[in-house]
This record gives sequence, structure tokens and C-alpha cells, in this order.
Amino acid sequence: MSKLNLNNQINHSQKAAFAGAFVILLPVFFPNLFGPLGRASPSMFSEWNAPKPRHVTLLEGALQSHTSTQQETNLWSPLAYQGWKPCNEPPKLSSQPERTQGYIQVFLDGGLNQQKMGICDAVAVAKILNATLVIPHFEVNPVWQDSSSFAEIFDVDHFIDVLRDEVSIVKEPPSEYYWSTREYYATGIRATRVKTAPLQATADWYIENVLPVLQSHGIAAISPFSHRLTFNNLSSDIQRLRCKVNFQALVFVPRVRELGKTIVHHLRYTPSINQEAAKGYLHEGSDISGKQQSGKFVVLHLRFDKDMAAHSACDFGGGKAEKLALAKYRQVLWQGRVMNSQFTDEELRNQGRCPLTPEEIGLLLVALGFNNRTRLYLASHKVYGGEARIATLRKLFPLMEDKKSLASAEERANVEGKASLLAAVDYYVSMQSDIFISASPGNMHNALLGHRAYMNMKTIRPNMVLLGQLFQNKSMGWLEFQRAVLDGHKNRQGQIRLRKEKQSIYTYPAPDCMCRA
Repeated sequence: MSKLNLNNQINHSQKAAFAGAFVILLPVFFPNLFGPLGRASPSMFSEWNAPKPRHVTLLEGALQSHTSTQQETNLWSPLAYQGWKPCNEPPKLSSQPERTQGYIQVFLDGGLNQQKMGICDAVAVAKILNATLVIPHFEVNPVWQDSSSFAEIFDVDHFIDVLRDEVSIVKEPPSEYYWSTREYYATGIRATRVKTAPLQATADWYIENVLPVLQSHGIAAISPFSHRLTFNNLSSDIQRLRCKVNFQALVFVPRVRELGKTIVHHLRYTPSINQEAAKGYLHEGSDISGKQQSGKFVVLHLRFDKDMAAHSACDFGGGKAEKLALAKYRQVLWQGRVMNSQFTDEELRNQGRCPLTPEEIGLLLVALGFNNRTRLYLASHKVYGGEARIATLRKLFPLMEDKKSLASAEERANVEGKASLLAAVDYYVSMQSDIFISASPGNMHNALLGHRAYMNMKTIRPNMVLLGQLFQNKSMGWLEFQRAVLDGHKNRQGQIRLRKEKQSIYTYPAPDCMCRA
């Protein structure tokens, strides 16, 4: 072999080795190229490729749609009084006795709104047992990896003060129970831990199974606790107490409220920060300057994170790579225990089980009468697919804002990286909005549906079954779609619905939390 050929082979081998090393090390030096998607555009080698609009005909119609003055007036008008008001009657039960049976601890998992429900139930159980409640402990959220404590989210002193005359509450157990910690219960079987509470347990169950532990040891730790108290066959005083906790005692800490106030002020009283960026999205004949609905805004809870997408088992148009990635994520997180996965995408959509994509919720909003002058606040922790996934929604609503566009990095510093605190800010803003709508049912949707019903505020509930069927009809034109949407949502804009058996009082506060005027 000639010396020249030998050198060429060596150079070729060196180049191949360098290329191999480059490929191996690329994810180390440029992890964003390979990581899951956040707010930014899709990564170059990610699991997900930005899908094209799936409803092109409807999108074209929506972009050319015009809202009449009468339709705008009807849409933004507050709800008429419905004959219900929050009950402020004092409880019939006597105030708390001087001596309680012992101390109750609960360990709560889930996100912000699941934790809120658990807190309300914990206060009710403490009342049932005549026990002193220790401020609940929050588990680290397995999805968002959020370790926020009760005191980091809620105003503890306000919580204790509002409930002072009804339930004894302490921030920490007394010194003689210093050993009763989460770590203590995680390392072995303990006589003071109650882990057998069934879902929707009755008051009698707690009296028969937890009260003896309190009487024997002076303290009882109930874990798991979420959804461990029934909604049925409880006294009206216990139900009212749960309502009082939910709607009066649980107030966010000052830093959450202040950031929320800043965002609301920008939405109501300042020109859109996205106005310049919006110009690139406007279709011919549009004019957003000076014509925004004065002082009004709608909050959209866009529940479209990877966890939700995987659990739904629906197809969102991201192609084969996305399907495989979500299937893998589903298998790892839930070991295949996702009932929806046994149905086809068409069956799931006909049953209303598929969350609306950003494109679909945008089309729904336009059909309802919102337009490109609408101030829309996007309440969402993280959108699966990032900015590319919501591009169509932004095209329809160029004045769309979120926490990052309305608050500076300094203003957000106290809540950044904390999913529960970010959700708390969104909850606060949602309660100040003229209209709230969620892209799919869930804990945030249910909590705000109930809270806004309690305050007689307009909340639009998407008709998921109807929309799932409409979006599968590829031959439907815009006008037909709009008529179907308007007809299907006439009575889904905040009208009081009385709670049925087994339904949550936190979603349907009448009649348990509300009184006839």
C-alpha cells in the first residue's frame, strides 16, 4: 500500500472518529436540541415535529370572520343574577371545645387544585373527629418536581384566623411529637399512620378507624389522603365548613397576589405588549389599533402539557415520532394503565375524551365571538410543542399574553421554576377575568368552574363531545361550524348547576355552599 493511500485511510479514520465523537457529545453541549419542548420552537432532533394546521378550511373561515356589535355585547356582558348567593350563615355546631382528641396530619400529593381539595377535606375531618389539624404537608409533585410547601403558596396566618372559631389548627405538632415526620412514616410500618382510608370515606369511617388511633397515641397521620372524604351524607355544617375553607380561608401569599395584580393591571389598563408582534399575524382588513375591548380580557387555560397529551392517548397531529414518544412516556409513567389507549382516536373524539389542541380551542373561541382585538391571557405551565404548537392560536389572537410577556424577569423571580406558584398566579388572574375558558376538563378547570359559579362569574364550558365530532367532519364550512358551536354552548356559560350525588362541592357549590336569595 502506498504511503499516500495509507495517509488517506488514516485521515478518513480520524474524520470518522471525530464525527462519531461529535454526535456522542452533541447532546452534552447542546441539550436543548434533544430535550423535551418548552415554550420555544421545536428542537432540531426532538421527538416532535411542528404539525401543520389540521382544520385548514375552518381556519381560513375564522381568519375572515367578523363579530357583530350585538354578538360582542352579549358575549362580554356579565352573568345575570341567578337567585343564588354564597352562604354566610354561622355554623349550627357549637364552637370548638377547649380540649381536642389529638393531632391530625395529612400528606397531600397532586397539583395546586388537588392540594386545595385535600386541605378542605382535612379541615372537615379534623372537625368530625374534634382533632387539631397540623398544617398539611405537600408531597413533591412527581410530574413537575415541585417541592413548594403550604406556607410558600397559602397565607398560613389568614388560614388559621378565618377558621379559628371552628377548628383548632397549628403550624407544627408539639415538641413531644417531633418524631412524626414524613421521613418517619416512609421508613417502616407505624402505629400512628392510617393508610387504609378508602376513596370517598364516610364520616363514620373516620370515627371508627382514626379516632381510636388519636385516643391511643395523641396523633394520627393519614396518608394517602387525597379524595378520602365523601361528598354525600355529611351534615350541612361540615359541607359549609369545606366551602368556607375553599372560598374564604385559602388565600395565596402576598408575592402571588402582587404578581397577579400586576398582570391584571396590564391586561385591563395598558396597551397590548404584543401589539407590534401582532402585526405580522393580521389578515387583510384587520385593525387592532384602538379597537380592543376596553378593559376586558378572557383567560384561556390551555391544558396541553406532555403529561396530559400522553394520558389522553389521542393523536395530536405530530406524526409517528410524536405517537411513539407519547406511547413510551405513557408506558414509563403509568405502566400501561391508561384506559383510553384501548380506543381508536376517532372513538375517543366522538366520546369527547380528547383535549382540544391550541388550534382547536382557537377556532372555538372565534366561533363564540372572540376576535383579533380580544385581550387573551394564556394560563398554562408548559405547552407540549412550545411556540410552534400555539402558532395558529396566536395567529387568531395576536394580542395573546402570558406571564412572561406581562411581567418582568425580576417580578417573576419569586415564582419562577415553581409549578404550584405559577399555577397560583394563573388562578388569581383567572378569578379577576371577565370570562374564563379551559381547553379541557381537569382540576384547574373544575376548581375555577366552582369558584366562579360561587361568585356568579361567566365561565364557558366547552362541549367536548360536540367539538370532538365537529372537528372530525372535514367537509364542514365555517358558517355551519359556527352555528353548531353557538347552539351547543348557549347554556354552558356559567349557569348554576346543582350538584348531583357523588359530584364535588368544589366544582358544583350549589346547594351546599350557596343559599337561595
